[in-house]
Amino acid sequence: MRRATVVKKVRVWPRHKYNSAYQHPLMMTGSWTYAKAGVDIDAKSNAIRSLVGQLDFRRSGKGTKVDAMGHFAGLIDFGDVYLTLCTDGVGTKLLVAESVGRWDTVGIDCIAMNVNDAICVGSEPMAFVDYVAIDRPDETITQAIGMGLETGARMSNMDIVGGEIAVLPDMVHGVDISGTCLGYVPKDNLITGEDVVPGDVIVGLSSSGIHSNGLTLARKILEAEHIGYSDRLTGLHGSVGEELLEPTRIYVKDVMPLVGEVELHGMVNITGGGLRNFLRLKEGVRFVIEDPLPQNRIFTLLSQLGKLEVREAYQTFNMGMGFAIICPEDAAEDIIGKVEGAKVVGRIDAGSGALLEPHGIEYDVY
Repeated sequence: MRRATVVKKVRVWPRHKYNSAYQHPLMMTGSWTYAKAGVDIDAKSNAIRSLVGQLDFRRSGKGTKVDAMGHFAGLIDFGDVYLTLCTDGVGTKLLVAESVGRWDTVGIDCIAMNVNDAICVGSEPMAFVDYVAIDRPDETITQAIGMGLETGARMSNMDIVGGEIAVLPDMVHGVDISGTCLGYVPKDNLITGEDVVPGDVIVGLSSSGIHSNGLTLARKILEAEHIGYSDRLTGLHGSVGEELLEPTRIYVKDVMPLVGEVELHGMVNITGGGLRNFLRLKEGVRFVIEDPLPQNRIFTLLSQLGKLEVREAYQTFNMGMGFAIICPEDAAEDIIGKVEGAKVVGRIDAGSGALLEPHGIEYDVY
């Protein structure tokens, strides 16, 4: 596969331009929040709306967009099937990889962040393109990244059909990785969440760890406590860095065999925003988490070290549940029998929003 190396001269922006909510770790007092770490989710949502509000054009002819605002994958009408497109990156998990000097797992994360969105609508991932931006070519790093991409593709039964390596010394300080996934779903198998009704249950699928969200907050907490990535803390299987670099679980081979065989009303990829991801699925119902999956040890440690409020933790991290399936109650047993680490964690009620019932915490849309 041939890749072009692009060298560009661009305007240099300050490397450490934080929003007004940011506080340096050594200046932090009280409990941490994602906003204090430098990521304001509300501001991000406003930025997304401002961008999407400018996108009005619709093509004519075959392959037109299907309006499905809020869903995890973009839909394209293509005859008997819908094509799906997803795009995402690895985020500041790459800074952990750089500090540890280990690059062979982040390619898996790049694949996972995309395919786990695709399967939410019942779409089977089939092709992927990656984008690597780097300040200087380094064959050792790119080879290791390629190893991870290959592993993720195998786990997803998906071809990597192309990609790009861009050398941007004036713009990028290190490495950034992102990708785009193409999938397809027969129209009869499309799962949009519209069938979710009160009385349905929520089946949670366990996560492999922090996945690839909330790393900015995790890094700031560890930095403030002077904990290094080589440190070993009680309860972790390896060093702190190894725990943070544990690849995002890929749910393709868990979920795709269920599509068309089990009655599925909706699926949710628990990424940035935590439990708020449920609110993307459907309005007019209430998503109640009554018996959460056990937390991975890393979340317990981060919550303790950062004095995180429960509300903040569950709207930043996956907290042990990386994916969720909503189905009729009589279908839950079948799913649990087929998917490792799955259990009923909640229910659908009439109303709106999401409720973390054991803590009495309500979440609404941003």
